[in-house]
Amino acid sequence: MPRKKHPKKDIEDALQYAEQHGWFIDVGGSHAWGRMYCPYNDTNCRCGEFCIASIWSTPKNPANHARQVKRVVDNCTAQRTQNFED
Repeated sequence: MPRKKHPKKDIEDALQYAEQHGWFIDVGGSHAWGRMYCPYNDTNCRCGEFCIASIWSTPKNPANHARQVKRVVDNCTAQRTQNFED
């Protein structure tokens, strides 16, 4: 079943970017629209800092939040290691 779309277009685009890189989006939860989870779930990945990220439903600046989401995906150390090995 497809997930619910985010109401802000910039953030929805960033979430689709994350999904293309294997990240899992879990919609729902308290105080957030949802969370995204790294597909590698590596304990060495920056002490877990980048393994889970919250997605806000109504951020003050949706474009900045979308950039932050993409930055989390791009800075995933497990993903970099995986891409380097390929």
